[in-house]
Amino acid sequence: MPTRKAFTLVEILVVVLILGILAAIVLPRFSNASAVARASMLADDLRVIRMQIQVFKSQHIGVAPGYPNCDTSQAPTEAAFVAYMTMASTAEGATAPPGTPGYDYGPYLREIPANPVNGKNTVQIVSDGQAFPTEGDDSHGWVYQPSTLVFKADSPGEDDSGKAYFEY
Repeated sequence: MPTRKAFTLVEILVVVLILGILAAIVLPRFSNASAVARASMLADDLRVIRMQIQVFKSQHIGVAPGYPNCDTSQAPTEAAFVAYMTMASTAEGATAPPGTPGYDYGPYLREIPANPVNGKNTVQIVSDGQAFPTEGDDSHGWVYQPSTLVFKADSPGEDDSGKAYFEY
């Protein structure tokens, strides 16, 4: 009569224990990888946006995006910044949908990207003469001051190396 060989309870427990130990070692490495990816994406988004702000300024009579109608006597607004970065424009600051004849500049971004750390894509505009924040408070995705061209992530906290997201 043939006997059936099966796993004993002890053997099953040993296998489960080994799998648990392996999971405890491997999972933190994967969660750390996502934090590193977010930090890398943040640095890249900031690089691209800052570069596009410079391109806009060079094409629009030396005026940074954010001032309505490229008029620096007006207070800068988030709506003007978003329009200038995502629509076509003239050198004088009129905007229109991309492809409109006579609107030769832009768009510089397809959309304002969400900050990969906090998931927000809003932009806090810091007016001329107003002090720029010294740290992120997470109320917006980004903080921007057109008069100084400073554009930063509005994110508290720091990356794995201890560098503050606000200082990227």
